[in-house]
Amino acid sequence: MPIYEYQCEGCEAVHEVTQKLSEPPMETCPDCGKKVNKLISRSSFHLKGSGWYNTDYRKPKGTPSDTSAPKAESAPAATPNPSKPKAS
Repeated sequence: MPIYEYQCEGCEAVHEVTQKLSEPPMETCPDCGKKVNKLISRSSFHLKGSGWYNTDYRKPKGTPSDTSAPKAESAPAATPNPSKPKAS
């Protein structure tokens, strides 16, 4: 349910009210009974549930973890150069 903010014209109190979309807007201040104005405020945005992150997508069993690029052949192990003398 959305949260609406109202400010009273009399006591200038700000009230946050959780209301259904089908409910009528608040018209009077619960503190002093004077007229209230609906405020425009930033809404929060939450990504809830699965599928919002790359880690949420599971790969089928038996497939490599990185299919974006082919794997390179493994290079042979480096061997010391016999023409260079060893440092002592």
